[in-house]
Parts: sequence; C-alpha cells; structure tokens
Amino acid sequence: MEIARIDAEEVIAFDGHATIVSLWADRCARYSDRVCHRAKELGIWQSYSWRDYYETARKIGLGLLQLGVTRGEPVLILAEDRREWLYCDLAAASIGAIPTGVYTTDSPQQLAYLAQDSGARVLFVENDEQLDKWIALRAEMPGIEHVIVFDRDGLADFAHPRVMFLDALVALGEADPDPERFERALRAVRPEEPRMLIYTSGTTGPPKGAILTHRNMIFQLVAGSSMLDFHETDNLLCFLPLCHVLERLVSVEAPLAHGAVVNFAESPETVFENLQEVSPDVFAGVPRIWEKIYSRVMIMRSEAGPVGARAFDWALRVGARRAGAARPSPWLRLQHGLADLLVLGNLRRMLGLSKARRVTSGAAPISPELIGWFAAIGVPLVEGFGMTETAGVATINTTDDNRVGTVGAPLPGVRLRIDDTGELLVGGPGVFAGYWKRPEKTAETITPDGWLRTGDLGRIGNDGHLTITGRMKDLIITAGGKNITPAEIENKLKFSPYIADAVVIGDRRKYLTCLVMIDQENVEKFAQDRQVPFSDFASLTRAAEVRELIGSVVSETNRQFAQVEQIKDFRLIEIQLTAEDEELTPTMKLKRDFVSRRHAALIDEMY
Repeated sequence: MEIARIDAEEVIAFDGHATIVSLWADRCARYSDRVCHRAKELGIWQSYSWRDYYETARKIGLGLLQLGVTRGEPVLILAEDRREWLYCDLAAASIGAIPTGVYTTDSPQQLAYLAQDSGARVLFVENDEQLDKWIALRAEMPGIEHVIVFDRDGLADFAHPRVMFLDALVALGEADPDPERFERALRAVRPEEPRMLIYTSGTTGPPKGAILTHRNMIFQLVAGSSMLDFHETDNLLCFLPLCHVLERLVSVEAPLAHGAVVNFAESPETVFENLQEVSPDVFAGVPRIWEKIYSRVMIMRSEAGPVGARAFDWALRVGARRAGAARPSPWLRLQHGLADLLVLGNLRRMLGLSKARRVTSGAAPISPELIGWFAAIGVPLVEGFGMTETAGVATINTTDDNRVGTVGAPLPGVRLRIDDTGELLVGGPGVFAGYWKRPEKTAETITPDGWLRTGDLGRIGNDGHLTITGRMKDLIITAGGKNITPAEIENKLKFSPYIADAVVIGDRRKYLTCLVMIDQENVEKFAQDRQVPFSDFASLTRAAEVRELIGSVVSETNRQFAQVEQIKDFRLIEIQLTAEDEELTPTMKLKRDFVSRRHAALIDEMY
C-alpha cells in the first residue's frame, strides 16, 4: 500500500492483518513446528516452536479470562527477557487486555506506583526476588488480586491466597469449559484498541503510561519493512528490557511479521557471551552497548603487545579508508582483503558480529566517531530516532544510505517539522494514542492537529535526513546568554575508552563544567599497567594519575569546540552506576536532573 499518504481513519494492514494478535495467530499457524524461540537451560540452548508460542499463550489467555480479566484492563509483567514474557504478552493482548511491562530494576515503591496508576488486578512476576517486591508493599497495592509466578525455585513451601504459579494458570486455562472463547476474543480486537501500555522512563518526573495501539504497531511493521530488509532465516538476540518499546518492536512485533528466530540472552550480564554464541543477523542496541564493545576491543589492543597493536592499527586504518571509499582502488581492495583475513574478520567473529548485515543504535545519541569505528571493522552500524510516543521508530539510516551524524530519513508515512522554538514535531500513524489517565499531559504533548511534541531540538536537511541537536530541557543557557546543547560535547567525551558517561553542567553559570563516570575496566587496566595503587572504585577515581588521564581527554575534546563550549573543570563520580541505581534509566541513560541534584556538592566545588 502507499503509506506516504495515510488518512487518520484509514485501515493499515500487514499481510492482510490489521491487529498484531491476528498477525500472530496467522504466523503461528503458518510456521507451526518451525523454531520460534531459543533459550538456555542449564547451559544448553533449547528450541521452542511457533506451535508452543500459540498453545501456551492461548492457555494463559483462557486462564486470565477465568480470573475475570476484561477488555481494556492492564496486566503487569515483571520479569527479565524470556519466552514466558512473550507468552503472557500475547495472551493478554489476544483477549483485549493491555500487557504492561515492569522493569526488574524497579523498586517495590516503583512497582506500587505502577500498580496503582495502571489499576491492574493481575501481576506476573518472574521469581522469588520479584515476588518479594509485591510482598514488601502489598498493602499499597490492594488492587492486585492475582500474582502469578513463573519459577518455583525457592518457593516450594510458599503459599498465599493471592499467589499462584504459571503452570497452575496454564492448567486453569486448559480446563476452560469454553475453549473457543480465546479465538472469539482475539477476533474481536480492533486496530484502534491498545496493544500495549509502556511507561516512560521517568527522567522528568513520575512515569506516564503511553498507550500504543495495534494500528501504531502495524504501521511500524509496514513502514519499517519498506526501508529495512528482514528475512525468515534471521536469528535475533533479545537482551534489552521488553518493557522498552525498542526491544518490544525488535523481538516481538517484527519477528511476528517476518518469522525470525528470537534468542533470549541469559541475563544482562551475559549479553556479550550470548552475542558470540548466537551471532545474530540483525541486532539493535543502545549506545552504551556499542561503547562497551569498543572499550573491550581497546583493552585487547593494549594487551596485544607492540606487534599485535601495530597490526590492529594498520587493519583499522585500512578498514576506515575502505569504508569511506565510494570506488576503492584495486590496491585498497587488496589491502582490505588482507586486513580482513588477518585481523578484522577474526575480530568480528570474536564479537559475535560476523553475520550481522545491519546493527542499529537507538534510545540515545551516539558518537559519529563510534559509528565510523564500527564501519572500519566491517560492522554496518546505523542510527535511528524514535521514542515511546512514536511507537518505536520515526527515522532511520540504512546501510545503503547511512548519513553519519544524522538519525536518518523518516519512515514512509512519518511527517517531520521544526517549530519556531526549534522543537521537532512528528506526525503520522505512529503517534501514540495518549497517556493513560493523563488527558492533561496528552494535551500538552499532542497538538490539536495531531502533531507530537518530542521535546527534542533538531534540524532537517535538504535531503530529508534528521539531525537531533539535543533535548530542549537539557539546553544550557550560560550566564553570558550563549545557548549550548550538551549532547555533542558529551558524545565526544564518551568516545574515549576511559569515559563511560558524562554530564555537562553550566545552565545560568559563567562557564561549562562536567561530571564524568569513568569506564571501570579500561581505567583499572590503565592503573594496573602503571602500578597505580587503588582498592576499590572510589579510590580509583581519586588517584592523581586517573584524574590526569581524564583531564587529558577533556583537553583533547575542548580543542574541537569554541571557547564558550569548552569545559573548564570536571569531577569524577565516585560511584559505579548500574541500571539498579536511580541515576540511570533501565536503558542506561543518565537522568541529568537527578545526577545534578545528587552530586550538587561536586558541582558547587567547580564554581
């Protein structure tokens, strides 16, 4: 269909299906005994079919109906990435309920907030650790009537009138006296109804539930397929939280459309090992993943010895020239073939990226230098832009048209414009239906004529490609009246293998300063090589040699900017942050305001 001109009420269909659940049922019937999911059990990869997907989700859906779950009712899922997450997701969606993910890093207080705000009566939890969060504050979650636990480990003797295990729910559904009502409910789901409820990360206040409809997600599949290539034979690795719209799109919706196999990472800590084992054909990650891969390789380079380091540097230079050459000479092709044989091919295999025909970065800005580095080693890394409120992707580069420094061209059917304040507005069928129970916030975010206010500053090139220059709320206006967007400076700093993250400070102040979070692995290696004494992360950040190292990175970065944009002072954050810490979102983005408040004393020292 021609999706560049979709009317607001026009039906959008992928392969004849206007809802995700209709498409899912069709694919499960079509692919039947073909492998759909793979997961590790006791260290061995096990395979599960499309038939397993449908039959188990169907029984869970019937069980939910037996528990009284009704259309339009949120159902909470609190678990790491695993096939049961998807079974519960499609089970709830197929009966007209609204699956709603909860991050496993959320505290009991955050879970209580989501339970109260959503009004959910059913909560799925993965294990005893997540169950403890409900137990700790169950008095603050009186609306939760049923808690369903995936794993029995550690709960053999546990009993509570509101708690049951997933296998018991499956058995309840299996015994339903009217087994056809699951299919009747599935057929009754309409395109304009909610497919999922996704709570925003809460970087600027309490999380808000964004309602994404079946129409939103079907549009993503139709528009995405027109720009990107997908194959039935693709292997994918699911590792970002399924609560996040990007992973939901990549590991749930897109595989339904194209029949790909989804492999589940064992845990967030084993992502790099699982990446090596799976060697996916396409892979989507956040900038922190790509920065971490780069840092690991640079550690290996430093440990390779003089000969190995020189060979790596030579191969990287050749790879960079080959990546940047529209018409490489025969001599360059020969050199690159040798570099790929001796160094680059082995590196890609070691990283688990030897089969990757496309890898994507999203959810936060990424350094153009990092994209160039991956291109040099032969990994086609492209950047896209989207947000929960655009149902995932609004713009994206492609491997054939990768305009580094931009976030790509809009998907067909997506409209972009920049208003008088410099804010990017997005229109089209991907724009979400609004915030759950927040009509006033919806009105603030969606204009009367249907444009989404993104909160991003940007510019649109003559070629239609979008460049994001920063967030409106992050805009720094110095005491001298100079407007500065900190993202570009921060990305330059993060390209150093010694810096994991950075926050530039300076709003209404005389000059810019910076809070820096060092990369633990690389800085520890630096300290060990130079026999710098340290006992823990905090003492590492206090070492004079480490401060000098980061100071040299800051100085080098300053040379790339005008004087008013240069960092005059910096401090190292002495805490090693993880997704469990309040400073970081689950997708590893620093909460700028929270960091600034928590480390106010460090900031004041610099002024």
